[in-house]
Amino acid sequence: MEAKAVAKHIRISPRKMKFVCDMVRGKHIDEALAILKFHPSKGAKILEKVVRSAAANAENNFDMDIDKLFISEVYANQGPTLKRWRPRAKGAAYKILKRTSHIGVAVKEIE
Repeated sequence: MEAKAVAKHIRISPRKMKFVCDMVRGKHIDEALAILKFHPSKGAKILEKVVRSAAANAENNFDMDIDKLFISEVYANQGPTLKRWRPRAKGAAYKILKRTSHIGVAVKEIE
């Protein structure tokens, strides 16, 4: 049995989030939360919130023991991109892409 949590339309690029996801993949919940708490990136705070949500889902919805949980799956996929324009010289306009992410976490119990 696995419990999941998903955060959608988060305003951080998936490329930056994937570095943070790689740090906690396969780790015990307590260890993952400790890593994320002290990591300086913006993505770590966002992922910490999603991991806590997945752990709460496991405990409340599936009656899993929170001390035996580990992160079985974590991903950051690309969400919709916001397109903006920046004025440039001679009346030109350059495109700015503000990327978003869909972040998912799945936790399982250690057998």
